[in-house]
Amino acid sequence: MTYLDYSATTFTDKEVMDSFIKASEYFGNPNSLHKLGVKAKELIDASSRQIADILNIKPSEIIYTSGASEANNMVIKAMENYKNRGKHIVTTELEHSSIYGPLKYLENKGFTIDYVPLKNGIVDIKALEDMLEDTSLVTISMVNSETGIRQPIEEIGKMLKKYPKVFFHTDITQAIGKIKFDLSDVDFASFSAHKFFGIKGIGGLYKKENIEISPLIHGGKSTTIYRSGTPSTPLIVSMAKALRLSYENMDSDLNKVKELNLCLKEELSKYDKIKINSNENSIYHILNFSVLGVKPETFMHSLEENDVYISTQSACATGNYSKAVLALTSDMERASSSLRVSISRKTTKEDIENFLKAFKESYSKLI
Repeated sequence: MTYLDYSATTFTDKEVMDSFIKASEYFGNPNSLHKLGVKAKELIDASSRQIADILNIKPSEIIYTSGASEANNMVIKAMENYKNRGKHIVTTELEHSSIYGPLKYLENKGFTIDYVPLKNGIVDIKALEDMLEDTSLVTISMVNSETGIRQPIEEIGKMLKKYPKVFFHTDITQAIGKIKFDLSDVDFASFSAHKFFGIKGIGGLYKKENIEISPLIHGGKSTTIYRSGTPSTPLIVSMAKALRLSYENMDSDLNKVKELNLCLKEELSKYDKIKINSNENSIYHILNFSVLGVKPETFMHSLEENDVYISTQSACATGNYSKAVLALTSDMERASSSLRVSISRKTTKEDIENFLKAFKESYSKLI
């Protein structure tokens, strides 16, 4: 099997699963006062310190969630309590559906949603600053899941510091565990463990400690007052392990991914009907391209016949074309025929060779 759909999800690393199994032995409720609960809480607290150290934040600023979708909803819907700051939210046309969903919810509640202009896929920061009147939230993902476009979150955050009434949220799901970044000037950041070889069902929200928000799930304290429910010690411990592993050799891993990406791009560019959509602002883990004249689902399933797995667009996306590719290229034909190869530190040269061999066969058959 050749798996090249890591932006959709990753498999669980064996060491991560081992951590999960070992932590499962500490089954006490972490909020219980007996020694079984105390031991479980100690494990969670240690994991929180590890995650905080890696992300350069405070342990108290981590809210554990079921994943980034829940975290995104938590932040955006919390803006209902900040109407006094403004009922205007600014975002981009490169966001995940778990951003657009709660934004639509707020729109129905009387909020106004605007989309900042892009230059070659990158947020026009001057235009963003001109849009901040009556604004309570700016939400911009760090890395787009379909095209790999990496936004200058650090630069945007520095600009937004001049506007203390505006909260800044970023979804770092496609960045965490892959590239380095700085959250110093970010108020909220969402992430999921299953994007960096963790287990599905656990993620988190970084929330700057001086900000108050309303929980989506009420009913008592968990690891924080912002999200009720019995904490899952094994999931939290395993996520900390996955994050540690992803940062151990990040520089060398990135060099490897870059080499594989450039090889892919070079070979695919040789085909007449191929248009590369990812550009110089994209991270190397994602390569989006279009096969003109062929439905992306048709090409994807043709590759699947050779046990090669890629995707057409974000696994959570809806519609018959990629909104992200359209926003980037302004070309509906390319947006309607786009495919995404997403690689990781686990991808091998053999995987790339298998893909290129299967791609050549499918291209000859379908073009």
